[in-house]
Amino acid sequence: MAGTYALLVDNHSLPRAAAFFDLDKTVIAKSSTLTFSKSFYQGGLINRRAVLRTAYAQFVFLAGGADHDQMERMREYLSALCKGWNVQQVKEIVAETLHDLIDPIIYDEAASLIEEHHTAGRDVVIVSTSGAEVVEPIGELLGADRVVATRMVVGDDGCFTGEVEYYAYGPTKAEAIKELAESEGYDLSRCYAYSDSVTDVPMLESVGHPYAVNPDRALRREANTREWPVLVFNRPVRLKQRLPVFPMPPRPALVAAAAVGAAAATAGLVWYASRRRGAAARAAATALDGLAHRFARI
Repeated sequence: MAGTYALLVDNHSLPRAAAFFDLDKTVIAKSSTLTFSKSFYQGGLINRRAVLRTAYAQFVFLAGGADHDQMERMREYLSALCKGWNVQQVKEIVAETLHDLIDPIIYDEAASLIEEHHTAGRDVVIVSTSGAEVVEPIGELLGADRVVATRMVVGDDGCFTGEVEYYAYGPTKAEAIKELAESEGYDLSRCYAYSDSVTDVPMLESVGHPYAVNPDRALRREANTREWPVLVFNRPVRLKQRLPVFPMPPRPALVAAAAVGAAAATAGLVWYASRRRGAAARAAATALDGLAHRFARI
């Protein structure tokens, strides 16, 4: 690695680039929203029946059997479920349980790619259908530069109304990426994207370097047709085992940033985080592609 870093050179004439990561089953091994169901039950936000229903939804999700219609029904169910929840209470629950629930299910391969992209001078953006208030602290945990996620409407009383303001799903993810590229100066032909779901084909085809990660059957067929690389991530690891590469943010920072997410797939576009300005290096980019292909099983 020392040799790779030694070859890094500043080249500010190159256009900026980014790596866009879907979250569930791409960076983490489960659904980010459904993972918090037990915590919301213990906090009194949902009942036992809702816990069982979300557990079933998690099973369907992990089995790769959730199609577009099922995802829409899940969104409607979660939107209705979180109606009336106090946002501050949800923030506190997410902040308190984030490390215990999310840290152990982060893929080592994904964490390595995030490191490599930052080394190559690219921003890292998490693009997820899950609720912004869950995705944002996870993004902070991972060291992401920005987050695009679903967001729901909050009423004057500080509670969720159950209405969807922005749904980060399918084509809307690609639209968000294009808007980011315009505002941040990204050259999409030099950008990377990673996802497990066929619903993210619009996002994948909007960049010059698309990768299918743990793809569902439909995305695998699409990747084979388009000759996109297919990667297999199967080594969850606690980030603290990777220190000092990913220092954990302090708890107070998480409390300030955290929020619902159990209302996954409910609304909003969150532009987030401190900007990392690094210089792209050809040697580092080559190392990134080599790393990705070591994970690949096409």
